[in-house]
Amino acid sequence: MHSITYHPIGIVHSPFKSPEGTPIQSVAAKGTEAIIEIFPQFSEGLTDLEHFSHIYILFDLHLAQKKELMVVPFLDNKPHGIFATRSPGRPNSIGISVVILDRIENNKLHVKNIDILDGSPVLDIKPYIPQFDVFENVESGWFPKNKETIENKIDDGRFCK
Repeated sequence: MHSITYHPIGIVHSPFKSPEGTPIQSVAAKGTEAIIEIFPQFSEGLTDLEHFSHIYILFDLHLAQKKELMVVPFLDNKPHGIFATRSPGRPNSIGISVVILDRIENNKLHVKNIDILDGSPVLDIKPYIPQFDVFENVESGWFPKNKETIENKIDDGRFCK
C-alpha cells in the first residue's frame, strides 16, 4: 500500500501548552477559548463556514509518543484496544474534536470548548450537521459506566512519555 502524506492547513493557538492538564474531550473544556489560524492559501475554503455553530477539527496529535494497540484510557482502569478508545497514542496520530465556532475574522476561527494543544497542526475542518452526525440507539461499549467523570477529566501525560 502507498504511503499517505498530509500537509497542515492551519495551527491551533490554545491555552494548553502541554498534554498534562489538558481536558481530554471538548465537553470537559466548557468555555475554553482558542484561535484556529488557517494558513492564507486555504482561507478561501472558509467561505460560508460562519453559518455553522459547531465544527469538527481534525488535527495531528503532534506530542503523542506512545503508540500501543492496547491502552488504559483516561476514563477507565483496564486495557482496551486503541480503536475502542479516543486515546491519543494511535498508529496514525490523528485527533478529532467538535468545538463551538464563535466567529471568523479573516483566516482566524475563534472557537470555544477546545481540548486541543497549542501548536497542534490542523489537518481539516468539517461542519457539524446534526442531521448527519446524531444517531439513535447508540451503543457506547465500555464507556457508559464512566460517563459522569468526563467533565472533570484532564490529561495526565501518559501518552507523551
